[in-house]
Amino acid sequence: MTIADFTFYLFALSVIAGGLFTVTSKNPVHSVLWLILAFLSSAGLFVLLGAEFVAMLMIIVYVGAVAVLFLFVVMMLDVDFAELKAEMAKYVPLGGLIGVILLMQLTLAFGSWTYSDGIDSRLGNPAPPLDVAHNTQALGLIVYDQYFLAFQLSGLILLVAMVGAIVLTLRHRVDVKRQDVVAQMMRDPKTAMELKDVKPGQGL
Repeated sequence: MTIADFTFYLFALSVIAGGLFTVTSKNPVHSVLWLILAFLSSAGLFVLLGAEFVAMLMIIVYVGAVAVLFLFVVMMLDVDFAELKAEMAKYVPLGGLIGVILLMQLTLAFGSWTYSDGIDSRLGNPAPPLDVAHNTQALGLIVYDQYFLAFQLSGLILLVAMVGAIVLTLRHRVDVKRQDVVAQMMRDPKTAMELKDVKPGQGL
């Protein structure tokens, strides 16, 4: 076994263990920490594949932003996890049934899995040679050249989804005082202020 094989198995076992303990941990903070381990191990697998750019995205986006956001939300919200687990226990049989169905589907899919012609050559050269283009440059050429329309359409779909979520959740309440900046700037000081002549020994 070479060092590359040992590193692959180490990262693969870390991903599986991190995902398993993320689901089974009783403490939500520990679940987020196990999730961070799974993300870091996935980044290591991408490095072994020669996709350093995707590995850095995993660390920056998922570990540096998403997982930290999860950790802040879990630690700041006062959630009664005992009550949530008690409610979740009612759905365990249904969840087990869905898991068995998914496992059967995956078994059927992998049982009938066949590789296309020329798989050995594609696995041997998954990316252009480094003297032609670096993998980050090759990824940029693919995303912004060959699949430019699909990339822009996916961004448009995400934008529409974000706007739709804002529209669906935005509520204009009548009983809330809102700031009118233009009215504040255009007001007359003579009508906005009133001077009182307070005599000594008397209050307002």
